[in-house]
Amino acid sequence: MGLILVALEIIAVAINMFYAPHNVASGGTTGIAILLHESFGLNMSIVVLVLNVAMLILSYFTLDKATTARITFGSLLLPMCLAITPQIKLVNDRLLAVIVGGAIFAAGVALLYRIDASSGGTTVPPLIFKKYFNLKPAVGLLAVDGIVCFFNIFVSGFEAFFLAIFSSILTMVIMNYIETGLDRKKVIYIMSDGNLDEVQHSLVTLMEKGLTVFDVRGGYSGDKKQMLMIVVENSEYQHILNQIHILAPDAFALVYNIAEVHGGNM
Repeated sequence: MGLILVALEIIAVAINMFYAPHNVASGGTTGIAILLHESFGLNMSIVVLVLNVAMLILSYFTLDKATTARITFGSLLLPMCLAITPQIKLVNDRLLAVIVGGAIFAAGVALLYRIDASSGGTTVPPLIFKKYFNLKPAVGLLAVDGIVCFFNIFVSGFEAFFLAIFSSILTMVIMNYIETGLDRKKVIYIMSDGNLDEVQHSLVTLMEKGLTVFDVRGGYSGDKKQMLMIVVENSEYQHILNQIHILAPDAFALVYNIAEVHGGNM
């Protein structure tokens, strides 16, 4: 519960201190609230509350009860966070506000996803589209947020529209990076027709960890080969790769970026 409150407050800070003061609605019920506040002077927290309750009712009748229960807490608490968070223009430049606000907003939403929670609102329609039309939630959410972004044109002009689209893309990229882990590493697959024991021994000494050589079969040729898989920190990558080229210049190496490693002593 504490982490949910922290995440919702992070979202509220992004809205009230970066998006709303510059009249940029980048999607979601908070985006709709910004548009209605700018057009008619409606209270943003009340608008978000009304829309979230409407989405909860829709979820109750169209989705399973477990999903409705999971989004109820965030749906009701986000308006409260918006109400108690002061609306302050921290930066005067709109582009900078969108960049910083998008990063903060992404951190809040990603934290909710990490603890299997949600702020409700426009996350409901994509789930409905998924259930009844087999449309991917990411596509459905992009469509819903795209409509909200489009209305920036009529309320605040084309500049706000383009900033809203930019913010949505930025938020999506940052969320994806946070959700898949911040401690990035590289995995290197070393394959050779020859013997990799010398490479293994040298890398074990260099990296101070156990490494195992596997007997594999070439997918194209069908020939028997040896393969060594190692996981390294980004800071170690180039040094380890240089050593591999020295120890086994004819070896075939594949390198991938990975987000997380579980188990073992990696």
